[in-house]
Amino acid sequence: MEGHGMPINEGDTLPGATFITMGAEGPEQVDLAEKLDGRRVVLFGVPGAFTGTCTTAHVPSFIRTKDQLVEKGVDEIICVSVNDPFVMKAWGEQTGASEAGITMLADAEAAFTQAIGMDFTAPPAGLINRSKRFAMVVESGVVKTLHVEENPGLCDVSGGEAILETL
Repeated sequence: MEGHGMPINEGDTLPGATFITMGAEGPEQVDLAEKLDGRRVVLFGVPGAFTGTCTTAHVPSFIRTKDQLVEKGVDEIICVSVNDPFVMKAWGEQTGASEAGITMLADAEAAFTQAIGMDFTAPPAGLINRSKRFAMVVESGVVKTLHVEENPGLCDVSGGEAILETL
């Protein structure tokens, strides 16, 4: 585990990070600090695009609750996964997340996921250095609420409804 960050906690400030998203011209870099500056953001991490629980439960929970989250002052909902931006774009389109206005960001090298100590590896599933399932409410870069699933196959405490209840 050498070189990996300690797990982030409530009250901590998120580290700087660069993600990749698909823009009109192709892959574009997204600076996390710019997304967080002076804003209230819900950021949720998933083990992988197109994986079971992420597709059937986690993303839909934020599509369902998006309007209510916005009413509670959330400026943006961001989904982060250790995937490439092409996969994230396709997954966002297939799930309806992109149409719902959820921002799909690729942590292609797992740098952010490792920096916040949320990485895990499950070789039997082919998931290496992927993200645990978590959701956080971030205000101006500071983690106000952090819910991490004990089991990546569950979407309980990290779902949209659970996060909505904390606001």
